Amino acid sequence: MLHTTTRRPIPAVEMVDKITDEWRSKENHLAEIDPWRPAWRVDLSDFPPVAGEGVVFSPTEDQLRRLQEVSTILEEAPAEVILRWAIDTFFPKLTMATAFGPEGCVILSILARLEPRVHVFNLDTGYQFKETLELRDRIAEKYGIEVEFARPELSVEEYERQNGGPVYKTNPDRCCYERKVLVLKRKVVGYRAWISGIRRDQSPHRANAPIVGWDKKFGLVKINPLARWTKNDVWKRILAEEIPYNPLHDQGYPSIGCWPCTRPVLFGEDERAGRWSGTGKTECGLHLADDQPPPPPPTTYGNL
Repeated sequence: MLHTTTRRPIPAVEMVDKITDEWRSKENHLAEIDPWRPAWRVDLSDFPPVAGEGVVFSPTEDQLRRLQEVSTILEEAPAEVILRWAIDTFFPKLTMATAFGPEGCVILSILARLEPRVHVFNLDTGYQFKETLELRDRIAEKYGIEVEFARPELSVEEYERQNGGPVYKTNPDRCCYERKVLVLKRKVVGYRAWISGIRRDQSPHRANAPIVGWDKKFGLVKINPLARWTKNDVWKRILAEEIPYNPLHDQGYPSIGCWPCTRPVLFGEDERAGRWSGTGKTECGLHLADDQPPPPPPTTYGNL
């Protein structure tokens, strides 16, 4: 069914971050980086690009200390400053993965102003909502950023045929691992850092996310420019700047993943309660540390 653009009012709150209308109106954004300029002086040139799938670099204690130093410096910086630093430090070996959530759309709107050539990709599992796929075109039309669809080697039809049916029904962890995590591991090869749209208040797993940190699962630096933002902060920016967003958000879907594993949330539920509802699963695995046990071999599930 086609969506009609009837927007629910979203409560606007005063942002606790230093992201203001004055910032957005300034012609020279570089004048605003002075309080955080020490981050530019921390040398991260010895962080190599990901060499290949399964080849994970292990940083030294000194390298981890320097990442923590940068993260501490940028803790209260506006997202524009964080992204400016990321671009100056890592571009063109800087990439971003987005599921076209509200946070990702905000980041894309900022990248369009700072450096639209940053490579951005979407993990297209083959199970995404039609509205999500269409949002890619709306983003490209407004910002000129064409997000690449990064897909698994097997199509949905091939994958389900090989496994005797939908794997998301029998083991959603394995489905996410094979159609998202493995794809991201392939896509970050050759890059030194990646940008994520996670917020600390989204879930307990994300509560301690640093602004800048080491992603040991994928073997490169991870930058979370919206880590300190709240849901209201995100929607205040989207409405103020008319940033394109997924119309499913107006239909009770605060968090959107694959259509078989996403439902609208009920009043009073957590914003991620509609993801993998009833399974106890709350994360796809992209933002979990690699000390999680790997999924069992594929043959384990063949007859479930």
